[in-house]
Amino acid sequence: MKTVNLYEAKTHLSQLVDRAAAGEEIVIAKAGRPLARLVPISRRTERRPLGLLRGRVQVSEDFDAPLPDDVADAFGTLAG
Repeated sequence: MKTVNLYEAKTHLSQLVDRAAAGEEIVIAKAGRPLARLVPISRRTERRPLGLLRGRVQVSEDFDAPLPDDVADAFGTLAG
């Protein structure tokens, strides 16, 4: 893991992004204090099949019914 200062990160951002995309983790610091981390975005290697949870998840008929007043009040929402 490499640490670069903020000025260097601004000056060489394109190169740092290329390095991060290649798998390197880069920490960006200001006055020696780490502020952010530049890391590669992980890519999904396989597509998820549709219906993966079919038969395992049940949604009740009233799942979208208004909340009871006490629960709605706890979340600061309007009750049905």
